[in-house]
Amino acid sequence: MNPEDVAHFLLNTPEFFEEYADTLTQINLPHPHGGRTISLGERQLLALREKNKALEKKLHELVEFGRENDALQHKLHEFTNSLFAGRDLATLQEMIPRLLREIFAVPHVALHLWQVSPPSMELLVFTDELGKPACLHHGMHDTAQWFGEAENQLHSFAYLPLYSNSVSIGLLVLASEDKQRFYPGMGTVYLQYIAESAASALLPYLDH
Repeated sequence: MNPEDVAHFLLNTPEFFEEYADTLTQINLPHPHGGRTISLGERQLLALREKNKALEKKLHELVEFGRENDALQHKLHEFTNSLFAGRDLATLQEMIPRLLREIFAVPHVALHLWQVSPPSMELLVFTDELGKPACLHHGMHDTAQWFGEAENQLHSFAYLPLYSNSVSIGLLVLASEDKQRFYPGMGTVYLQYIAESAASALLPYLDH
């Protein structure tokens, strides 16, 4: 009889443990952390404790995730409300990067509007094809140059295309020296909200 047969028998014959209850007390198992043997009951207790620790860790992670979401929502609300103070294009061009640095602690922010700084064909195609924010570990086209002397120290980028309907009007780029600040595959829901809020604030002051 192989181990699979034994396991199948025990799972399908629960009355075995009632008829041979003393057998359970005679079973000793290796301690999961080595050093000695323990009874089956002790092993089950250890397994339950380990399971509880895993559940507590998961609960802690969920609570922290909720707190982070609450904090991000508060910051997004603050960012959006602050944009109402912008009364002209020049003010908003200065305000949007500054607010992102101050509220979200993004170390480097660059905003380029096509009406003010016409893009290269490659950058225009890249922005038009994005559709939504994207995070990368390298600068695309000539965008890393937008950050001046910090260019060579930047290792993560978030590209936020700004649209009027389906036509791009510019590109907002967030960058950091920290490779994990923005990385491929990270969630971009809040970045999308930022892009939409910024575009909505800018549109009234752009030529159509």
